Amino acid sequence: MDLLPPELLARLEKMELISRKIFRGRMKGERRSRRKGQSVEFADFRSYVPGDDLRFIDWNTYARLDKLFLKMFFEEEDLHFYALLDGSLSMDYGDPTKFEYAKQLAAALGFVGLIRGDRVKIETLGQSHKAASPVFRGRHSMWRMIEHIDGFASGEPTTLAEGVKNFCLRNSGKGIVVVMSDLMDKAGFQPALRYLLAQEMDVYVIHILSAEEIDPDIKGDLRLVDCEDQDVAEITVSVPLLSRYQKTLAAFIETARDYCTRRGMVYLLAKNEVPVDELITGYLAKRGLVR
Repeated sequence: MDLLPPELLARLEKMELISRKIFRGRMKGERRSRRKGQSVEFADFRSYVPGDDLRFIDWNTYARLDKLFLKMFFEEEDLHFYALLDGSLSMDYGDPTKFEYAKQLAAALGFVGLIRGDRVKIETLGQSHKAASPVFRGRHSMWRMIEHIDGFASGEPTTLAEGVKNFCLRNSGKGIVVVMSDLMDKAGFQPALRYLLAQEMDVYVIHILSAEEIDPDIKGDLRLVDCEDQDVAEITVSVPLLSRYQKTLAAFIETARDYCTRRGMVYLLAKNEVPVDELITGYLAKRGLVR
């Protein structure tokens, strides 16, 4: 899969990542901060107090009013953007697979961050807490980022909770984190998301499901094998069984949406049949992640 085809890049060029929270960046970027700083764009005056930097006194105002005022400027700052991909075996399903879809989505959002001078990190759940991840910054880092993402492979044995915990241990900085997962874990997705709540990050949970999972086209007697723990179940597919499956899936989706919404996280259901550019410019723009 071509992670960033030219037509997708063209649509991403004028976009930027938006945080619902204010974070102090480590370096100056292209993002307007609500804080006042010392960049080139004037913001306001304030009265001088002893100890202020004399270089910012407005001497023209002093000549007119005989009072000391300091010039204040808008400060621009960078944003920390993290994409965390679930690389478990259950993500290796669908056409394109849920994992390939997550990789392209991470590359697209990472590119938006790069062109705006943000600090970008793309990781998978399988990394240990001691594994250092590269930080990408600036348009020139695009090909390194793509090569990094292309190197990801599904089949990681890490549970959701363990993977998110390791992510939090590796990354203490604040910013936006986008979790891309099918949320399928027998221990539940809630323990994993609790770790992110303690990080004070701006959390987006993108729940990726395949078209085959949402509307399965199966019939007859089947022997189902869990791809992650080899658990076996023998079933006979019938109309009542499919109806019960649809109700169970709808309840699962609603539980995830409600859990995230109640805790200030943004939840989004993403189907692998929806093109990534439509997801970003449509759904994610409406939810406030990009503009």
